[in-house]
Amino acid sequence: MQSELRIQDYPVASHTAPRKPAAAGGWHVPRRLQHVLSLADFEEAARRHLPAPIFAYIKGGSETDRALRGSEEAFADYDWVTRVFHDTSGRNLTTTLLGESWAAPVGIAPMGISALSAYRGDLIQTRAAAAAGIPAIMSGSSLIRMEDVAAANPRAWFQAYVPGEPDRIAALVDRVKAAGFRTLVVTADVAVSGNRENNIRARFSTPLRPDLRLAWDGLTHPRWLCGTMLKTLLRHGMPHFENSHAKRGAPIIAKHVMREFGARNHLSWAHIAQMRERWGGRFIIKGILSPEDAVLARDMGADGIIVSNHGGRQLDGALAPLRALPDIVAAVGPDYAVMMDGGIRRGSDVLMAMALGAKFVFVGRPFNYAGAVGGAAGITHALGILATEMVRNLSLLGALNPADLDARHLRRRARA
Repeated sequence: MQSELRIQDYPVASHTAPRKPAAAGGWHVPRRLQHVLSLADFEEAARRHLPAPIFAYIKGGSETDRALRGSEEAFADYDWVTRVFHDTSGRNLTTTLLGESWAAPVGIAPMGISALSAYRGDLIQTRAAAAAGIPAIMSGSSLIRMEDVAAANPRAWFQAYVPGEPDRIAALVDRVKAAGFRTLVVTADVAVSGNRENNIRARFSTPLRPDLRLAWDGLTHPRWLCGTMLKTLLRHGMPHFENSHAKRGAPIIAKHVMREFGARNHLSWAHIAQMRERWGGRFIIKGILSPEDAVLARDMGADGIIVSNHGGRQLDGALAPLRALPDIVAAVGPDYAVMMDGGIRRGSDVLMAMALGAKFVFVGRPFNYAGAVGGAAGITHALGILATEMVRNLSLLGALNPADLDARHLRRRARA
């Protein structure tokens, strides 16, 4: 059921004074978060709050971070063309995607091991999404059981990494179905793991290797140590990779943990067809950057695709999703459910992606930072910031709804 609260009514704006608590059931910005005015503010707060290795894991991409930077810089390729004297008093963010109505055209992207940065990270993400009336995609490399997340939010989506063998594919699909998920998202761009040198330099590794340096990082970040790590260990024990396969995976400190993920470089569209047939429900492929692959995904029965370069964490120099988007939309047609993630840090970024043909967008890192700093309230505040920016900018563009935007509202900058 859609949230009774309209996320576009969330009370945040840089020119307003701190608020008193809202009426029962209404939106409220906690005092500790009232200084956070943008998603960038959450990133800086998370940098201070988290131990350096964990922050580096969230922040970094692969090799030189060229793909990561490119995803954010792509939004500077375009300028807005505003329209004036249009009545925008009735503007609304409500968006229909694949037959479902959502409170805004933005969802929470899948983020692995987010329970290391925030206590019960996957659960607070999915609960905040449910309260706001937007979708959240649970990561297959999470540290919380998929059954717990599906119970907390029946509208949540599940993201899977394709196992290497047909029998393991079938078993994982059956488990996801039994858990109650209705939408399965398959990540495509992980034939091998990306070269994440920043993780090694920051002493973050999988498996996690406790040592004196890591202990010192924890002691010097007492809020994270007590509120996330120790709280998790005392209440739930050592975190495990819970959802990579049909059965519980290894603990994050196990030496053999990476072997459980198995080889994927032999996987083909035939394996995806097997997965799609066995699933039977709503099926999304994430990690598409080429028009040819978008057409293949559509023709083999995927209900939609997510244009993504995995947050710049796989192939360094991979095309920015926003730059890939127009050609992909042209290849599959305007009615196909093309979604996008990557580089979105402002409400205007969401609107720009939709003007270029996206039906919906997903945001990752900023919600991870928000959950680390403020828990569920932090994620709700991040969502409210995006919604407020979208509603404000719709009025400045002379539009009532994000779906009203198209390429006529944009001008591409001439390249130097």
